[in-house]
Amino acid sequence: MRMFSRLRSLQTNMVLASVFLILMTILIMSFTSYYLTKDAVQSQAQSYTTELVKQVNNNIKSYVNGMKYMSDLVAANHSVQDYLSATSFKSLQDEKDHKEAISDLLESMLFSRTDIASANVFGYGGQFVSGRKELELNPFIDRSTLSWYKNAQEAGGKNVISPSHVQPVFKDRYPWVVSLSRELFSRDGTRKLGVFLVDLNFSVMNDMFKDIRLGQRGYLFIIDSGGKIVYHPQQQLIYSHLKSEMIDKVLEIESGTFVSDEGSDSRMYTVQDSDFGWKIVGVSYVSELVGNQNEVRLSYVVLGLICIVIAIVISFFLSQRVSQPIKRLQDYMKEVEKGNFDIHVPVPKAIEIGRLARAFNIMVGKIKELMSQVVHDQEQKRKSEINALQAQINPHFLYNTLDSIVWMAESNKSKDVVLMTSALAKLFRSSISKGEELVSIRTEIEHITNYLMIQKMRYKNKLDYRIEIDDSVRDYRTIKVILQPIVENAIYHGIKMKHGPGLIRITSEETESDIYIVIEDDGKGMDEEKLSTLLLPSPNPKEGRGVGVRNVHERLQLYFGTQYGLTYKSALGEGTTVYIRIPKSHRPTEDEK
Repeated sequence: MRMFSRLRSLQTNMVLASVFLILMTILIMSFTSYYLTKDAVQSQAQSYTTELVKQVNNNIKSYVNGMKYMSDLVAANHSVQDYLSATSFKSLQDEKDHKEAISDLLESMLFSRTDIASANVFGYGGQFVSGRKELELNPFIDRSTLSWYKNAQEAGGKNVISPSHVQPVFKDRYPWVVSLSRELFSRDGTRKLGVFLVDLNFSVMNDMFKDIRLGQRGYLFIIDSGGKIVYHPQQQLIYSHLKSEMIDKVLEIESGTFVSDEGSDSRMYTVQDSDFGWKIVGVSYVSELVGNQNEVRLSYVVLGLICIVIAIVISFFLSQRVSQPIKRLQDYMKEVEKGNFDIHVPVPKAIEIGRLARAFNIMVGKIKELMSQVVHDQEQKRKSEINALQAQINPHFLYNTLDSIVWMAESNKSKDVVLMTSALAKLFRSSISKGEELVSIRTEIEHITNYLMIQKMRYKNKLDYRIEIDDSVRDYRTIKVILQPIVENAIYHGIKMKHGPGLIRITSEETESDIYIVIEDDGKGMDEEKLSTLLLPSPNPKEGRGVGVRNVHERLQLYFGTQYGLTYKSALGEGTTVYIRIPKSHRPTEDEK
């Protein structure tokens, strides 16, 4: 019997499942080892190719920098500047001397660099000087139409390097070159004088790269910033569209590596961006990186598939035994998520799941008990907070009312004192409202009527008021003492501060679900800054201004929800309008009235 219980336990099932999962994991790891090995070889090949491409880039850079140095010398040479900028010479001999000086300069450059095919200066005035004195211009070629000439003019004094091309500008010569061209300017930079051209023998570049091999079939090629081929070992095949390269993908990245998706002919491209617009690209064939990969891959695939089939069959039966009681418990949990705490989970026979079910039942019972306690505590807390907020109001308006009575008593107005004292008694009687949290809007109107009567007696012709509350809303309920702080604020900070008499008007509006009590005054009004901070907590707790209306706003939101409360509209010199939004609470009974 004990043995049977062990077989039913979740722990035993998990141990059995783990044994098979470990076995399957070992087989999968063996299956993936081939790819890890392949990735390691590719990573090493990538590192090797990257270093090789960087070295090639440095070699090319040294050649290009030499050509740029030559262009700097020519651009700063006084003889070049004088010859190209002169509109006329003193004599034919003077012109000849300048031309020979430039020719000697260019010729010395050719002697120092055997890889240079020619170095030439073309003036915008028709001048032409070459380091090879035997060269003549081709009369059938307009050099202004050639790309190296136009690109130099567009670059505005910067060096421009062309892709490999046939140079047709010289008579009876059509060498395959790479050109560096640069527009020449006067010393003050205000005049364009001409174009300097250096042609590099393409055969030198071909000799530099032809022996570079990346595996049996790998190679290296160069493109410019526009995607044109500068060098390619199979350039003729590229031009005849018998071979293609992923030029667009190469142009998308500055430096890095990517692999083409070409099946068995997939290639790994290693791109190095130069400082002069060229991209040097090393190409390796992925199939050459791992030998006998087809046989190794096939053996791993077959072994992996067998292990997967076995693992699936065994796992299916085990998972059915393990997962069913857990799924049932999960269904009960979903019911609890929906808020149903009146459930009891049947305890299954499996030891661990049974313990979990019993713990779940205890937990649900505790949660239900705690939720009831929290609801009760929150209700008591809410009532205490409302009472505390209401207690802040009473001393506030009592002080102002007694201040008015004292003022009239000092003025020997005994009848007014009696009337005001009587109004004050009614005011307190309506605010007490039998200790209830909610009062009818009718009671609140009686309260504010007594208050305005007191203030009218004090301010006489300075203050007038109108109360126009619809009978249809008077029997709905609200929290008590919400109108008095707003009206008081309107009197002391609005009407009192304006010249001439003021009017306070109290009206009502209603929708299907809400009631709006509107208090309007034509007093001084408020600016946008004061209006935006009126209902926010005051940074100075000792400051009394605005405490009453903030108190009302907080009480309304605390009792009815954050969508209710006060909304202010005001402008300086135009008065203020306050909207009190409350829900339509149930009407009171006759006893409650």
